[in-house]
Amino acid sequence: MNITIVGSGNVGRALGTGWKKAGHSVTFAARDPAGAKTAELKREGFAVAPQAAAGEAEVIVLAVPWTGIEATVRALGSLAGRIVIDATNPLTADLALALGFSDSAGETVARLAQGARVVKAFNTTGANNMADSRYPGGKLMMPVAGDDAAAKQTVMTLAAELGFAPVDVGPLAMSRHLEPMAMCWIKLAYAQGTGREFGFAILKR
Repeated sequence: MNITIVGSGNVGRALGTGWKKAGHSVTFAARDPAGAKTAELKREGFAVAPQAAAGEAEVIVLAVPWTGIEATVRALGSLAGRIVIDATNPLTADLALALGFSDSAGETVARLAQGARVVKAFNTTGANNMADSRYPGGKLMMPVAGDDAAAKQTVMTLAAELGFAPVDVGPLAMSRHLEPMAMCWIKLAYAQGTGREFGFAILKR
């Protein structure tokens, strides 16, 4: 599968590395093709292309800071018919939620990327868990929300390839609940002293 990742931070790199190992063709979309980050990605064996070319991929992953999401999506051009994974969280500078209750980042992305098959995923845990999801007690869950069943199934397969237990939590509006779930992980990791080496799982009986 051809996957383009927009965002070369910890989340984007962790996802890209995992999917590259799984045999996918992974390209990073670059704002600055001549920049230092671009050179670093190329040294790691990734293809790098201008942002305007991202719409040619089967799957586009948004892994950028929330404050830049509107400009980023507009720079990508038409994404109609493409699977767009929104891995963002609408965080303010002081790590609070900028949206909630009646809207979400996932729904905002869907409005910006008209016609795209937007799926919310990879926002409820840290990049460390995306790089290595293995825990002795079982598999970490990866909630997946979206309005397109086939697109969700594709994303669930991608999550499983990274070692997660994917969970279909319903329509894209469920992003309103997944983004506060991410806040819970962030607060536990950084404010409550839990550290980053933990994650959420579902136990069944």
